[in-house]
Amino acid sequence: MSTSMISLHSSTGSLHSLRRLPVAAALVAALWTPIAAFAQTDAYAEINRLLRAGQISEALGKVDQHLAAKPNDPQMRFLKGVVQTESGKTADAVATFTKLTEDYPELPEPYNNLAVLYASQSQFDKARAALEMAIRTNPSYATAHENLGDVYAKLASQAYSKALQLDAAQTGAAPKLNLIRSLFATGQPAAAAPAPVSVAKAPASAPPANEAPAAAEASKAPAPSAAAEAPKTPAPSTPATATPPVADNASEAVKAAVASWARAWSSKDMQAYLGAYAPEFTPTGGQSRRSWESSRRARIEPRKNIQVSINNLTVKVEGDQASARFHQTYRSDQINVSSRKVLDMVRHGERWLIVRESTGS
Repeated sequence: MSTSMISLHSSTGSLHSLRRLPVAAALVAALWTPIAAFAQTDAYAEINRLLRAGQISEALGKVDQHLAAKPNDPQMRFLKGVVQTESGKTADAVATFTKLTEDYPELPEPYNNLAVLYASQSQFDKARAALEMAIRTNPSYATAHENLGDVYAKLASQAYSKALQLDAAQTGAAPKLNLIRSLFATGQPAAAAPAPVSVAKAPASAPPANEAPAAAEASKAPAPSAAAEAPKTPAPSTPATATPPVADNASEAVKAAVASWARAWSSKDMQAYLGAYAPEFTPTGGQSRRSWESSRRARIEPRKNIQVSINNLTVKVEGDQASARFHQTYRSDQINVSSRKVLDMVRHGERWLIVRESTGS
């Protein structure tokens, strides 16, 4: 069994920072991103400052003081789990994050941090199950996908090691085991991939989400398999003779498309919202386009009010492709959430449409 260290990315109280934590065994992943972020107040900022300064006991005191007045604040409860983790109170942190998953099953970050804690105790089956729940909750949660890959690799490493223990003459297991060990020893992709490992897929009964804010707003949204099939939005007409604008104009056009997408979401204009996605847009998590559209309707239409704000928008254009990065704040009658977002877009005639959407990048 490999003795190299693994670090899983986990979500921390700092809403915009990532940090690595060492975990026993052989993965590579991610530990700290805050709860894809509720609106911050001075209290959250002060606790994050204390954490960064290593003043753990002071941070815990501030957390407990806040929770005494607002015991159901999910962001502060999440921060408490972070502080407990930092102070080495693993059992307490597990209990805190577990209770959060019970009370707010639509939030992926507590599942992710639970997985990191389980991995630190070499409980990789529990870590896998927690990460699969995080991904079921938000299929666009890149951190959870990376962590799950690392957990699968560790489980594969254990299985290959067991095969060699049972039969030292095994010719297939040794090179695969060495490949996994070299992958985590260097932190770089290996030259060749090991033979596919069959892993359990996440059940399809949980409601997937397009991103953390949408997941948080709709904990009781129907699963894709049970949702009514919505008709696919027709592809927008694209004039064949449209002349591509110069780069500066293209950047402005992408920004305008992002703003239009946010306005359509805010006004619950489903035709315009779904029409902002290219015909070739493929939802994450293996979901069909039709099921994805149905689940988006189920999450958006019941809300009394929605406000989506875009800040710190930066755009990179390369020919007919573009990437828009920004900080998104989502507010509805049920929740107030903030997260980083990336929209990969392509030009369709004179329009820029979304082909890929990711959160927390």
